Amino acid sequence: MSFSSSKNVVLDYKKGLIIGIVGKNNKAVQIIMMKYIHSFFLFLCAALVAQVSYAQDVSKPLQLGLKPAASPQMERIADFHDGLLMWVITFIVIFVTGLLIYVAIRFNKKANPTPSKTTHNVLLEVLWTAIPVLILIIIAIPSFKMLYYLDRVEEPDMTLKVTGYQWYWGYEYPDHGGISFESYMIPEDELDESKGHRRLLSTDNPVVLPIDTNIQIVITAADVLHAFTVPAFGIKKDAVTGRLNETWVRIDKPGTYYGQCSEICGVNHAYMPIEIKAVTKEEFEAWVAQSKDKLTYNYSNDARVAFAEGAF
Repeated sequence: MSFSSSKNVVLDYKKGLIIGIVGKNNKAVQIIMMKYIHSFFLFLCAALVAQVSYAQDVSKPLQLGLKPAASPQMERIADFHDGLLMWVITFIVIFVTGLLIYVAIRFNKKANPTPSKTTHNVLLEVLWTAIPVLILIIIAIPSFKMLYYLDRVEEPDMTLKVTGYQWYWGYEYPDHGGISFESYMIPEDELDESKGHRRLLSTDNPVVLPIDTNIQIVITAADVLHAFTVPAFGIKKDAVTGRLNETWVRIDKPGTYYGQCSEICGVNHAYMPIEIKAVTKEEFEAWVAQSKDKLTYNYSNDARVAFAEGAF
């Protein structure tokens, strides 16, 4: 079948669908619906193409769904969303849509010229109260189990302390000789594609963490509210001044993972990304040995001044 004939088949299908809905005589509505359905088909095709290939942890235009999981936490979140929640949502949408269509057809002025004056129906009122409660209970039980799992790890192998500033992040490794440094977004005019830099995501000092390790993450802030968020790990935790919030992660595979502050924290809120390099345990130990000699990285003073003055 040629491309032109395939295209005609699709157009004929959409035209038949529209005529079946609005009838043959309503040409104006047919034209409008034809445009909307055509746009929807184009969007769906583009979204499917975008899903086929994407760089690790870097979103693409029109990409659908959650990011690929890189931790057991995110795997559970994705399973919960794509499994139970998606089935519940789909059922509710189909039921409500069907109910609306039935009501529009069965109780319009032509089909039902003399409307009923019924004001109460005990069985119906019990059902529309009990069924939503039952749905919420079905969702709540696995939700509580997952929240308990995501909360904290009892015996962490190491600790990472994260501090949010306006507008950059500070990191400390208290179990590894007190290594600490501050991490700033790389300005757009300094990006180097040969080094894999990503606009608005790459930082001058990425966090380095080992895979297959239970990592306790302690989060706070030094000025205003921030939120430490790494979607691939299933982490989103507020950073609050004067308070320590806690979460944890166990990274499954090596790679570079990105996140951003998810709490509006001022004029440069959009320019304080998180870049995490997950490496093997051997590579992490080598990085620790190398970094102990310089407990604080020599980040650019010019970058600090630029951020303070709101240049980015």
